[in-house]
Order: sequence, then C-alpha cells, then structure tokens
Amino acid sequence: MASLAEMRAKLAQMEPKSSDKKATSQDNALYPFWNIDDNETATIRFLKDKDPTNTFFWVPREMIRLTFPGVKGGDEHKPVTVQVPCMEMWPGEVCPVHTEIRPWFQDPSLEEKARSYWKKRSYIFQGLVTDNPLKEDSPENPIRRFVIGPQIFNLIKRAIMDPDMENSPTDALAGTDFKLTKTSKGKYADYTSSNWARRESSLNDEQLAAIDTYGLNDLKDFLPAKPTPEGVRAIAEMFEASVDGELYDVEKWGDFYRPWGVDKPNNSSSTTTAASTTAKETTAVRSETGTIVDNSSDIPFEDDVKIAEAAIAPKGNEDKHAAILQMIKNRS
Repeated sequence: MASLAEMRAKLAQMEPKSSDKKATSQDNALYPFWNIDDNETATIRFLKDKDPTNTFFWVPREMIRLTFPGVKGGDEHKPVTVQVPCMEMWPGEVCPVHTEIRPWFQDPSLEEKARSYWKKRSYIFQGLVTDNPLKEDSPENPIRRFVIGPQIFNLIKRAIMDPDMENSPTDALAGTDFKLTKTSKGKYADYTSSNWARRESSLNDEQLAAIDTYGLNDLKDFLPAKPTPEGVRAIAEMFEASVDGELYDVEKWGDFYRPWGVDKPNNSSSTTTAASTTAKETTAVRSETGTIVDNSSDIPFEDDVKIAEAAIAPKGNEDKHAAILQMIKNRS
C-alpha cells in the first residue's frame, strides 16, 4: 500500500489532467448509501486495495450512457439506457464515442448533445460500515463496496491533500473514519456536508478478524471487462443509432450490452465475455431521485439526471431534435 505522501504526489501529478444481494458478489455487498434518510450519517472505514501496485484505495471507472427511445420488438415507446465502458479507461485505446463527440463542443448548437454522451466517472472503494443508519440485512462478509460519484470523491481527495492529515485513512492503527451525511439540495440528494472524523482510530479485533477471514478485494475486478474489437464496433453502432434516435436492437447488440431487464437474443450463440459488465449481472436499485439505476452505475446526482433527460428530446421538440441530427451528419 502506498504511503500518504505517495498518494499526494500522484494526485498532484494528475491534477492538470483532471481539469481539462447465493452469489456473494451479487448480494448486498454494495452499500446503497443513497437510501439513507436526510440528515442521517453512515460511518465508513475505507480499506486499502488488495492490489499492491495501486497507489490509491480506489479505482476510477468511466462509463458512457447511450439512450434509445425504446427496444425494437419490445416496448418501443419506453426510453432505455445502455451503459458501455469508455475505451479511454485503458491506456492507449481510442474510444469511438469520444472521437466523434469532441469536435461537437466547438459548435454551441451541438454542445448539449455532446455532454449527454460524455463519459461519467465514478470511483470504486471498499470498506466497513461501522455505523449504519439503514435497516438492512447485514452481509456475512462485512467488507462492503462503494460506488462513489465526483461529489463525494472530491471531499475524499481534498482531505488527502490536506497537510493536517498525517496518515492514510486506511491505516489499520491510525486511520480515519469517513462520515457520509446525506441532505437535500432542492429535490436532489446532497453529500457536501460529509467529512472525516476528527480523531484517528485503530481497527478493532473484530474488524481485523473480518479482513483476515474474507480478505480484501482487488478493486479492478469490479471494473468492466475490456471490450473485444467486436464489442468496440457494437459500441460505435449503438452510439450512432442512439444519436439518430433509433430503437435499441437486441438482435444486433444483445450479446454485448443491453438495457437493464432486457434478455439476450434467443438465437445468441456468442460465448464471448467482452460484455461481462452488461445488465445480465446487475440488480436494480432505486435512487433518491426515484430513478431506477443498476448497481454498476454511478448514483444520479443532479448533473447526471439532467444529462440523461436531455439525451432524449421531449415531445414537441421533434423539429429541434431533427435539426441537431442533421447538423451532426453534415459535420461528418
């Protein structure tokens, strides 16, 4: 595990870039902090990554949301979203979606559309929930996973860069608990009042025994699998269909990525695992906004909800939507 100084050094190095529920893996290992009531606090003790080469105690994940007005041969009038991994998560790889949309930001009329397809970054952590306000069945393995969005992550990062924090928050003897507090800002959840405990503390014997018994997770195991070339082509095709307002075609793309609740095509003979992060292994949860999201998605904070809503033109804006599509095609 890297020292706090090494974490700080690497974060500082990265700063310029950041500007520009029987399968235990599918039980309640993922902690749904978004279900906490307003003005309640969960206390979390983050744990280090099993991977000794990971400088941090989290791994970033970048996903793209492709929206469709419905499913071909299914409910053709119920909008669906498909999440696909951004190829830029893997060094040296080219993302077909971002290659296409980056020039759109130069055109004010296309900027909103470009933002709707821009990758959504979240961070995967693991740890212990030492004070849990949720009435839930505790998993046998108390080591939970957390999918943290940018709002909370920035609080974590800011504390690590604070010279007053002398030890890594994950230190077994002198670590620091994170107090995750949920409030409301308008009709959306807000977590900006979350903070770190004032005092350092040691893990107790029970917590240490849990780590010894169950072991730490290699956080990168919870990242999406890298798509094969066929998977990348499917992502490019789905993106183009999404932009054109076409229906999601399960026969064409069901072996790769699917909306939640949509099964593989009956004639599927594919044995590839390029889309091992498809909806087949996810479980639906309801966010604080009332939106159904799957367990692999980031929690929809205000910006995410607005982007998702903007991706499909509302009734009455058909002409505007068609005009935007024509502009995109003309630029191509």
